[in-house]
Amino acid sequence: MDTVDSLKERLLKNKISGSETAPDNYGIYSVCSAHPVVLKAAMRQAAEDNSFLMIESTSNQVDQYGGYTGMVPQEFIQYVLATASRAEFPGERIIFGGDHLGPNAWQHEDAAHAMEKAGILVRAYTEAGYLKLHLDASMFCADDSDKTGALPDEITAKRAAELCKIAEKTCRSLNRKNKPLYIIGTEVPIPGGARMHEAVRPSSHESVLATIEITRQAFFRAGLQDAWERVIAIVAQPGVEFGNDHVFYYDHERARNLSHTLDKMPMVFEAHSTDYQTGGGLAEMVRDHFAILKVGPWLTYAFREAIFSLAHIENQLCRKDSRSNLEGILEEVMLESVPNYWEKYYRGTAEEKAFARKYSFSDRCRYYWTDKRLSTSISVLFRNLSEKPIPLSLLSQFMPDLFMQVCEGMVKNNPEDLVTAHIQRILALYARACGFRS
Repeated sequence: MDTVDSLKERLLKNKISGSETAPDNYGIYSVCSAHPVVLKAAMRQAAEDNSFLMIESTSNQVDQYGGYTGMVPQEFIQYVLATASRAEFPGERIIFGGDHLGPNAWQHEDAAHAMEKAGILVRAYTEAGYLKLHLDASMFCADDSDKTGALPDEITAKRAAELCKIAEKTCRSLNRKNKPLYIIGTEVPIPGGARMHEAVRPSSHESVLATIEITRQAFFRAGLQDAWERVIAIVAQPGVEFGNDHVFYYDHERARNLSHTLDKMPMVFEAHSTDYQTGGGLAEMVRDHFAILKVGPWLTYAFREAIFSLAHIENQLCRKDSRSNLEGILEEVMLESVPNYWEKYYRGTAEEKAFARKYSFSDRCRYYWTDKRLSTSISVLFRNLSEKPIPLSLLSQFMPDLFMQVCEGMVKNNPEDLVTAHIQRILALYARACGFRS
């Protein structure tokens, strides 16, 4: 059985799990990051669990023009596979997903031009070998009228069907054995996370059913009956979200009606923004048929946590003139280099913004680690802490979560392995919630 078939089988098993007679969790977590250390940690986790691994890029990260990563879809796949080769992880066990594929990046243009570019985007993703495609045409374009509410489902569905038709045609032209699996719908927050402290309301049972039926009709009108059989999930809001300094945790009771919506359908829910949830909450979501859990900012946030902890250790061990000055350089880079990655997301006084640049859960600093000044600073940090083992007393002080693992020989006492292991702790929560480990 190939990886795609294994994914479909796993998601179908989810529909009969979570009860007293079938208590096992069957889900999949999706790593939404291009950070090399995050990818390495994800591959280590999947190797330990002997599982396949889903890695996604968004339409903002990777598009036909390069996105903010500077990579087109084919280049992103090559980059991930090269990372897998170095990590000795089998590339054939990776499923590539494309997130929010649609006119998102071209909303300022009229619908015809925006959808034309969205079609080129979907074609590029399909040609590159992405097998899980989230078709999301829910955003308003410049000439769409009445922008006071959500874009009507009928328009969203028609545009999603147009994009699906392009993916199907591309797949046929390439004689692909594995045809794409599709995700429909959207119920995601504003980019950067929630800014209010009011609870997030789960999607309604009625709205999900309406979206499914309207989209099904649009697919059938477009002659996409076969493709509709490969719609494996719908994006819905389970009531989880995070902001700069707060998290809305999953509440099974509030999502009870929603969780039973798909009981008689061969599809599951895909949940976005599941970052910072508890392990128990993630497991409960999977049992409630939120079988695809997206995670991204939490992983780069964990990278930042680990790097800062190492910088504090460095401060205790090294002379001031030889230190990496990591935190100071990060602040300089964020202020001077493309501040639009964080400016509209962080509000308040200058002090509050400075705090958010470092510690916000939305982790806008993830956009800056590729800056040459920061990569040089991290190299200095790693070199300073690699000359001899980090004292266990400082490891206990600044990285207590890894202290015992180092003592027991489970993690090597060097900067790179410590950072990877710190990120892997988060991935282990998702692997456990999805039933990949006990």
